Amino acid sequence: MRLTIRRKLFLSHFLAVLLVSGSIGSYFYLRAVSSLTESIQLRLESTAALIGQILNARDLGSIRTASDRDRPEYQQQLTLLRNLARTNADIAFLYVMRHDGGRVYFVLDSDTSEGQATPGREYTSLNATLLAGFQHPSVDQQLFSDEWGSFISGYAPLRNGNGEYLVGLDMRAEELGRKLQAIHIAGLLSLGLSVLLALAFSQALSSHLVKPVRLLIERCRAIAKGELDRFVSVRSGDELEQLVDAFNIMTKQLAESRAQADAAQDALKQGRDNLEQRIAERTRELVDVNERLLHEVAERARAEELLAHTARSDPLTGLMNRRAMLEHLDYQAKRFERNRTPFVVMLGDLDHFKDINDTHGHDVGDEALLQIAECLTQSIRGQDLVARWGGEELLILLPDTDLVGGAAVAEAVRAAVARLELVAGSARPHLTISIGVAAYGPGQTVNQCIKLADTALYKAKRLGRNRVVVAGSDAPAGN
Repeated sequence: MRLTIRRKLFLSHFLAVLLVSGSIGSYFYLRAVSSLTESIQLRLESTAALIGQILNARDLGSIRTASDRDRPEYQQQLTLLRNLARTNADIAFLYVMRHDGGRVYFVLDSDTSEGQATPGREYTSLNATLLAGFQHPSVDQQLFSDEWGSFISGYAPLRNGNGEYLVGLDMRAEELGRKLQAIHIAGLLSLGLSVLLALAFSQALSSHLVKPVRLLIERCRAIAKGELDRFVSVRSGDELEQLVDAFNIMTKQLAESRAQADAAQDALKQGRDNLEQRIAERTRELVDVNERLLHEVAERARAEELLAHTARSDPLTGLMNRRAMLEHLDYQAKRFERNRTPFVVMLGDLDHFKDINDTHGHDVGDEALLQIAECLTQSIRGQDLVARWGGEELLILLPDTDLVGGAAVAEAVRAAVARLELVAGSARPHLTISIGVAAYGPGQTVNQCIKLADTALYKAKRLGRNRVVVAGSDAPAGN
């Protein structure tokens, strides 16, 4: 069957519009499905991580077997777990598991039906994502099935769980399917609209294009017969009208146009050669400028980094300065107000440090301070922070630590300084440190907590130095 140009235009435009709109629709459909899946996975992972910070593994240590269901702490933690499950309609089940000796056991299960997993029940349908959840937040990449059904689940370790506890939450496969079904319906509607749009657009465009083309065909036949005095008249107000006008001008000035075309070709070649030369020169200039700019940007970044570090650190010891430490103290105070997360402040002062400066000189004193700073950094835990508070005073921040733990760390620091063999040139000075310890409490300010530690420090000085005194106690922690 021979196709007319009108039908070809109709079919080509119909297929082009359908292909473009279908491709765009398919892209957005696939992106919507992918975004929905990623959004659900991110929500599950983020929710698990948040709940993992709300629950405290220390509150679950006594829950081991089914007989522990009568314990008040089990009922309290189960109520909290179920309240958290009700805050998110996407959660089918919320549970806590314990990892022990390569096996995984239930601790809590929000399920209110007879299928609820009791404490101590072993969970055998393990997968790599669940096991990874004991160390860091993780989420299933596909549906996973067990005796409770098919789900996509998120996992996260519990606060203070040390890799032994995790919290898991399940979203039912039916819920994920319902959300995907909504996207499928929207995709089908979009495809239907794309077909209708392609039909309407192709019909209109093919009709608009065919009429001028037919007139041009008749005029070409007339030119072939030598009839150069006739012109085509089209008033469509678009590029087709311009095409017809150009065709009429071409017919009238064909010979002259050929000569002009040859001249233009020569001029174009010369202009192209000149342009390529200018582009090459300009490219070299731009490369040089770009290299200089990159060097200046790198130098400025290094200078800004050095300035930021200098503004927050002590120039002698390299420890953080008072300003930086106050920012960390304010942050810990806000954590305490939100979650009652404890922290301890240790204020230490080197005993008889002035005597070293007076006896050996300030160079020896500075070297001693450097070695003391390194000793303190090695004696504290990875989460702890130390700052030079002023002169020979040092302040240590112990996050997530109560007063008993703070006293133990302070005693370890005091003992480490007392054992330290300082070497500063030919001098071998010996230093000890007195430490005051205070825990941040309700209704306090950071300055008040530091004042308590300072008072305890002066008490340690009065009791003979080289000792730890805990704020609020009648006796030093040790010497």
